[in-house]
Amino acid sequence: MKNQSAIGHMTALFTIIVWGTTFISTKVLLQDFEPVEILFFRFLIGLFALFMFYPHRLRNTSKKQEITFALAGLTGVCMYYLLENIALTYTLASNVGIIISIAPFFTALLSHFFGNGEDRLHRNFFLGFFFAIVGIFLISFQGSQVQLNPIGDLLSFLAAFVWACYSLLTKKIGTFQIPTVQATRRIFTYGTLFIIPFLFFFDFKLELQRFLHPVYLGNIIFLGFCASAICFATWNFAVKVLGPVKTSVYIYITPVVTVITSVLVLHEPMTVRTAIGILLTLSGLILSEKKA
Repeated sequence: MKNQSAIGHMTALFTIIVWGTTFISTKVLLQDFEPVEILFFRFLIGLFALFMFYPHRLRNTSKKQEITFALAGLTGVCMYYLLENIALTYTLASNVGIIISIAPFFTALLSHFFGNGEDRLHRNFFLGFFFAIVGIFLISFQGSQVQLNPIGDLLSFLAAFVWACYSLLTKKIGTFQIPTVQATRRIFTYGTLFIIPFLFFFDFKLELQRFLHPVYLGNIIFLGFCASAICFATWNFAVKVLGPVKTSVYIYITPVVTVITSVLVLHEPMTVRTAIGILLTLSGLILSEKKA
């Protein structure tokens, strides 16, 4: 049991490390792609990769299970990324980063009220949440003024809440005794189907010739294969093993990974304020994982 728990923590950490680096690929693709185009191609590639890795057909699912899969695809694949991308067009990326990091708090509340009692709220969780948010604030606002935007910030809150809903749904899916890859594939199938209607509202263009550019092709494959197919499977496995609350607190370190990647890849400076923010965020993560 302890070994399985350790593997759960490792897969959650691996997932967040990869997701924390995806901003570079997304930033490159945004030069010639709309956000909804990146989202659609990313999950289409992810779905194809999961089919190639595990081609066995999922059979004998109940109507209730299919509804759960559909809701997971709607929340975790479609709505979360759409809300986040639309929020970025209204408010600062730093605002979105901080507000999205509230997702573990929403997850804990939903799990407390609608879960089966496994994830009880405790003092250390709230202390960890406070330290992590202060740390993320220090990382996100490097001497810039805090600018509030009601529409963008509200959309970010909704994205955080939607991800919390997805976390609880994946916990429920974990009880179906279905292989994680197969379950993730079904979630992607529904998520991709839910994305399609939005393509008609957000200036979607097929224009596959853009992928002849090796940089664009490499980045979309990374987002689709690694950040989507592999990482959603590892995240869902971590939720299955650790529970939605313990897994979700790893979201706190996404800005930490982003900063470290910026320093290593983009050669951006590491300030004292950023270093303090990283220490506070990591402290918050450790505190939140400990029981009172």
